[in-house]
Amino acid sequence: MEIVYSYYVLDIVHRYHLLMMKNAKQIAGPNGKLIVGIVADEAVIKQKGRAPILSFSERLELAQSIRFVDVVVEQSEYSPIDNLKMLKPTILMESDSHSESQIKEGEEFMKKLGGRIITMPYFQGQSSTSIKNKISKTSSISQI
Repeated sequence: MEIVYSYYVLDIVHRYHLLMMKNAKQIAGPNGKLIVGIVADEAVIKQKGRAPILSFSERLELAQSIRFVDVVVEQSEYSPIDNLKMLKPTILMESDSHSESQIKEGEEFMKKLGGRIITMPYFQGQSSTSIKNKISKTSSISQI
């Protein structure tokens, strides 16, 4: 049985998030589990310099409502390492939108656990930031 861990800010849910979760659940298999970490507000601010638009509880509830997800947990740091230590999954799903050093850190830790990392490609245009920018730009234009 595979236990897959994947983590998100999940400020604006988009197709890439769903694709990552769907793939992670398929990798976990019919008897496996997908555990999703939702990054805490403070960790997002520290990493990105701004708070998420949606509250942590809203983001948590969104993740819980996605059918591919078995368990949702708080991730207090942007790095998943603390949750990996606690949960001991067999697989860490990463996005190649994260830094090389962050991916390497996850890879090295998963090796220590006897697990592995799977890195999914980042799909250009499928980010919460780009969606927020489009909304902001459209909003600015409509106010003229």
